Amino acid sequence: MASLKEVKARIVSVTSTQKITGAMKMVSSAKLKRAQRAIESIAPYQGMLNRILNNFLETESDFQSAYADVRPVKKLAIVVFSSNSSLCGAYNSNVIKQLASTLSEYKNLGADNITVYPIGHKVYNAAVKMEAKVAGNFREIADKPDFEAISKITAALMDEFLKKEIDKVILIYHHLKNTSSQKLKTETFLPISFETSETEKEKSSIKENGKSGGYIADYIVEPNKAAVLEALLPKALRTKVFACLLDSNASEHAARVVAMQTANDNAETMIKDLTVLYNKTRQAAITSELLDIVGGAAALEN
Repeated sequence: MASLKEVKARIVSVTSTQKITGAMKMVSSAKLKRAQRAIESIAPYQGMLNRILNNFLETESDFQSAYADVRPVKKLAIVVFSSNSSLCGAYNSNVIKQLASTLSEYKNLGADNITVYPIGHKVYNAAVKMEAKVAGNFREIADKPDFEAISKITAALMDEFLKKEIDKVILIYHHLKNTSSQKLKTETFLPISFETSETEKEKSSIKENGKSGGYIADYIVEPNKAAVLEALLPKALRTKVFACLLDSNASEHAARVVAMQTANDNAETMIKDLTVLYNKTRQAAITSELLDIVGGAAALEN
């Protein structure tokens, strides 16, 4: 059985750790709220932009775009989002596993024909260890999402796609469903698909009195709808990647809140168990001393 001094030192150590995890949870909670506000601020713009695009596509069914050019995949780009730091549960390990799975799926292309754009230091280190072709280290964007910075990366990818220097772009990121749940997603960014789901069509329709109007909004545009679509598509694509960045950032903080809460609860359980052990050890020591005293007194009487 451990000594009283050892058990007490252990209790002090776990209590100190609990204070740290509690503080980290509070910090992550504040960052999560800020990240959620950022998502909420861009949602109306992104929603309206997508609605206009869907409405245009409904009335311009024969529209064709270079960004929708489907061709055999010979060169691939993977944009993958992670965090810069640890202590966020399985958040980073899930991203890294998905990246490894994607690289394995397209290994027939050859390592030189697959370029990884790692947004976050953790996935950057993982990509380097996998000996993947890395476009750079974009760790600063992971902590402080910046539209201009991510737009440069997106513009470069779009330009390479148009020049046929890459044939496909994949996004790997976490989507924040709620504080306790983050869903890892793998999506094709380029070429884009103009197929509109029934749900999207319903959202795009004009609503009157809280109900769907049953028809698609028509616009008077100059010079024509095709030209407007060509102008709107790059904006929608840049906004999409930025939204993924914000989603990933919020998911990181949510995962860290959950991880720190779990650590805090485990520390509380350990403190309770150690306190019980401390009391038992102390009681055993007192009992032992009493028995020694009683035994000594009996020996003196004899």
